[in-house]
Amino acid sequence: MKLESTNMLNCLKILSDQTRLMMMKLFLDKEYCVCQLVDMFEMSQPSISQHLRKLKNAGFVKEDRRGQWRFYSINRSCPEFEAIQHILDHIDEEDKLLKSIKQRETKASC
Repeated sequence: MKLESTNMLNCLKILSDQTRLMMMKLFLDKEYCVCQLVDMFEMSQPSISQHLRKLKNAGFVKEDRRGQWRFYSINRSCPEFEAIQHILDHIDEEDKLLKSIKQRETKASC
């Protein structure tokens, strides 16, 4: 799908943050709870929530509420998905940062 230049620019701006880029790479494979992301990225819950809010507002992720907990996954139906997937596919699975984040993955404790 072709995008307007303003849509592509917005997509690139959102993905230009390393934390959001890595979150999106993780979301390609599965959904994550906020509590897992806090542990994996070694960031505070408010910081993780700010990144997720930007991704959600852009329509890049879906939020699934289960009681007081929220789980996030990639929104494969957003107009930018094809472009996002193309970008994410260029991140090496052996990337040091990506591997260190994945090593800190825990089971959802919620």
